[in-house]
Amino acid sequence: MRRLGAHLIPGGAEFAVRARDAAGVELCLFDGDSERRVALAREGDIFSAFVPNIRAGQRYGYRASGPWMPEQGYLFDPAKLLVDPYALVLDRPFRFDPSLSAHGADTAALVPKAILSTELPVKAATPPIFTPGGLIYELNVRGFTRLHHEIAPHLRGTIAALAHPAILSHLKKMHVSAVELMPVVAWADERHLPPLGLRNAWGYNPVVPMALDPRLAPGGPQELRETVETLRDHGIGVILDLVLNHTAESDLEGPTLSLRGLDNRCYARGPDGALINDTGTGNTLNAADPAVQDLILSTLRHFAGVCGVDGFRFDLASVLAREPGFNPHAALFDAIARDPLLSSRALIAEPWDIGPGGYQLGHFPANWLEWNDRFRDDVRRFWRGDAGTAGTLATRIAGSSDVFSGIRTRSVNYLASHDGFTLADLVSYERRHNQANGEDNRDGQGENHSWNNGAEGPSRDPEIVARRGEDLRALLTTLFASRGTIMLAAGDEFGRTQKGNNNAYAQDNAISWLDWSNRDTALENFVARLAAFRAGCPRLRDQAFLADVDWRDLDGAAMTTEKWETPDCPGFELRLPAANGDMLRLRFDRRARTASLVCAKAALRNGPQS
Repeated sequence: MRRLGAHLIPGGAEFAVRARDAAGVELCLFDGDSERRVALAREGDIFSAFVPNIRAGQRYGYRASGPWMPEQGYLFDPAKLLVDPYALVLDRPFRFDPSLSAHGADTAALVPKAILSTELPVKAATPPIFTPGGLIYELNVRGFTRLHHEIAPHLRGTIAALAHPAILSHLKKMHVSAVELMPVVAWADERHLPPLGLRNAWGYNPVVPMALDPRLAPGGPQELRETVETLRDHGIGVILDLVLNHTAESDLEGPTLSLRGLDNRCYARGPDGALINDTGTGNTLNAADPAVQDLILSTLRHFAGVCGVDGFRFDLASVLAREPGFNPHAALFDAIARDPLLSSRALIAEPWDIGPGGYQLGHFPANWLEWNDRFRDDVRRFWRGDAGTAGTLATRIAGSSDVFSGIRTRSVNYLASHDGFTLADLVSYERRHNQANGEDNRDGQGENHSWNNGAEGPSRDPEIVARRGEDLRALLTTLFASRGTIMLAAGDEFGRTQKGNNNAYAQDNAISWLDWSNRDTALENFVARLAAFRAGCPRLRDQAFLADVDWRDLDGAAMTTEKWETPDCPGFELRLPAANGDMLRLRFDRRARTASLVCAKAALRNGPQS
């Protein structure tokens, strides 16, 4: 089959694009504001052309003609300039304009153009640095360094900034195994944001899956490749958070930018071209279609083979296995498993979507890891003081054997992520405070299992401040003591706040940017000690479910079924053998608001004095 995308070859370039239902496709070549069109020849579902005398740097797009019958899923409009689905470099970010959704309105002046570029060679495959049991550090590339005073202004907010010595030093201090980068491919604002003066800050609204956002990677794929190499040189892997479940083209009132205008009935999941909203964003990609699978697999191979990343976190991953119901042996998953390169990468599922039967925690293939929201909620509930949660906490710490089958856990344990309260806000707010998002505080999660320790929001009361510090240390100690891979959201190690906003996706500003000048250094140093303790203790990083455990109550007596089932059980201690005959003791006492890790060689106990 002809290679899709645009490729330089001797004497010119080849262009090829899939448009199964199109009557015709034109290649649009841009020189400044001048547009030259080249009709593409058809062979099956593929339209292609060789264009002589084309060089690297050429800007281009497509226009597709065909029926306009929205009720049947045919959305062709030759007035719309369309981005190549296989584009690797764009000349500028996307910006929303109502004409992008208006049938017959020309959008050549609005839509970013793909840039024909020299292809980087595929890197020699090397084993991932990240392995299960390590610490994943989730970060938003733009917000992570925007306010970092040690980084040159022109680098702040970019992928290249992650290779700065100050960032590397911090990541190594935290014993980070891999950074998980929130979406770095080009995204578009949801159409309701510009009228509110807001911008999408998270990137979970992509247009095409491989083209990096120019704001994050002005150096294109080479910038990501070099940053990955530098991080690997320092023992830190890179995991990309990919959104392969929907596009920014949204519902039928959304913009026409790429896939919709080329092949809507192929790419969009739904009967007879109708859009299905299993993602909550207006459309759902049809991962059961071979054309969509090819686009996804090409994306994974590009980032793994060319850019050298360790693995991928798949947003709303249940969508990728809908045929139409969830199938853990879906064709896409089988193709990944058969691929020598992709099967060796870390594969992490966000194991749910909002469609029927969309919650699939514990049901992904055996070599996948899964975000475990039950760990998140049950640990929060225990330390909040909810009745009857001690036994559940023990199950979560031991690897969640009630969720994952087999002899090893596949859990990614976390307390907080980009989506929801920050950890400091979790113990400072009982309610969400999302007024800045312009949706009358209706957006974001309603139930956060949070508590405020006696005051909603900031407090100068020393007792409240002390209790919050104790709670943070107890929560973090629990995370670092748990069986499974663990994940920490960037900034939670030093008390970052979003002022109670638990859905800061539209806050591309100081609400979501990390404030490096206002850090709780005592908390940061405590977390660094936790990380060092875990890194030096193989028993904590072991992925087998806890079995050889001596469970004790807080007075040292053996735990019994009756004690576990007591609604007001205040906690427990577990003891297990460690290396060289040492005994590892993990203690969780919510009466004293403390958690501790102790062995013969080292000890960590939480507390405001730490």
